[in-house]
Amino acid sequence: MFLEYDADADAIYVRLSDKERASTTSLDDDRHVDVAGDGTSIGVEFLNVSRGINLGGVPEMKAIARLLESVRAVRVA
Repeated sequence: MFLEYDADADAIYVRLSDKERASTTSLDDDRHVDVAGDGTSIGVEFLNVSRGINLGGVPEMKAIARLLESVRAVRVA
């Protein structure tokens, strides 16, 4: 699992798997889940992150929360 941050787009993409994307499901305007052909979630895109990140209903929610917290801790240090 890794995270990419794009300051210009105000977006974060969390990669959950190396599988290829077959489709994308939108949870709402700011959260999109990429899905592999076998139905597994392979990534989550968060838009408008400067307004906050809603993890509700996101696959691997707890793992993503830990990743975001560790990145925040690194940026503060």
